[in-house]
Amino acid sequence: MCLAVPAKVLELRDDNMALVDISGTQREISLMVLDGDAAPGDFVLIHVGYAIEKIDEEEAARTLAMFEELSMLDEQLPEGEDPLA
Repeated sequence: MCLAVPAKVLELRDDNMALVDISGTQREISLMVLDGDAAPGDFVLIHVGYAIEKIDEEEAARTLAMFEELSMLDEQLPEGEDPLA
């Protein structure tokens, strides 16, 4: 299964790189495979360190809310229980 995480572009850097914010964590990612341009303030989906698609702020917020909900559900599981079992 592949997972892409929404991130907000904070600044563009040299060599097709960008600094992004992912739920309060900043990291540098590549814009090399992104179809089109990104600018500070844009939201992108990140997969293995690459921006793969631009998304709107509403979609980013919805996705991040789902991740938060999943995290809370995981915390409610008894220790050692497999959520997929």
